[in-house]
Amino acid sequence: MTLLNVPSLAFSAQTDSSGNADYASAANVAHDLAREVLQRGLPPGVLLNVNVPLERAKGVRITRQGSRTYRATAEQRLDPSGRPYYWIAGMDMTPAGETDGDHAALREGFVSVTPLHANMTHEASLSHLAGWRLELPAAGERIVGKGG
Repeated sequence: MTLLNVPSLAFSAQTDSSGNADYASAANVAHDLAREVLQRGLPPGVLLNVNVPLERAKGVRITRQGSRTYRATAEQRLDPSGRPYYWIAGMDMTPAGETDGDHAALREGFVSVTPLHANMTHEASLSHLAGWRLELPAAGERIVGKGG
């Protein structure tokens, strides 16, 4: 909905080893934060990603999206029409451990509120890639950088 200029929030409730969560606490956080967003608004293209801890929250932290290392495999499967598609299976994710990341806040018992933006362009890479001076190849050839 963010792309349609509708204020948007995504909520996740931390679960225990049995998959149980405190949805009542998560609902209270969702209610209060949604009310704030409706009153104050969000910048264009921004959505809030909210994580609510399993135990009673110590407070709220504004966080960065923590980076993660993923380990998974891709399995080829068939859709109902018999066409192949790939499913990411065996997903295991390890937080990188940034002190201002969403995982750290959650681990320390805080609600994490992370502003995300629809534009995921890595601005710092634009000039780096421009230095590659890529050109379209002739039919049947591969793309090759022209020096630089």
